[in-house]
Amino acid sequence: VEQAAFAPAHMVPGIAPSPDRMLQGRLFSYADTQRYRLGANYHQIPINRPISGTSNQHRDGFMAINGNGGSAPNYWPNSFGGPHPNNLPGQTYPKNFAVSGQVGRHTYEVTDADFEQAGVLFEMFSSEEKDRVASNIAGGLSQAPVFIQKRQLKHFYRASKDYGRRVEAALKAAGSKL
Repeated sequence: VEQAAFAPAHMVPGIAPSPDRMLQGRLFSYADTQRYRLGANYHQIPINRPISGTSNQHRDGFMAINGNGGSAPNYWPNSFGGPHPNNLPGQTYPKNFAVSGQVGRHTYEVTDADFEQAGVLFEMFSSEEKDRVASNIAGGLSQAPVFIQKRQLKHFYRASKDYGRRVEAALKAAGSKL
């Protein structure tokens, strides 16, 4: 029982903390204290582990005792059935509550503006640098399944048409079956 880790931040989905300042401080500090005392994976210790299990990308570190996720992916988004976040406001946390004005959480929509900076940077490169960037990307990406290559190419094309064309050509040169 000396490994039990209690913290007010451990709430079931659907219950959210109030904006009380003392509680807000404890939400951080209690769990932080448990991480220091028991290690980064204190939530895997049997006395602290939920009965129903968890679905997240936490792996590695001191006292990892749950098989370390095996061969499952530890990143999101992934195409291999790994855990994914639920970003629906009001479903797992409150939409809004008054503090000093309105605060809340909102879903994030990916738009073309998210790709502009990468495209502008790519256009600043010389032709040789662009070829090297495309070749470096293709070197690793060519090892991924084709459906992932196609998905990533869409991102490069959204950043810059030239960026997408060069990466696609480099993938084909690297033996991709696009």
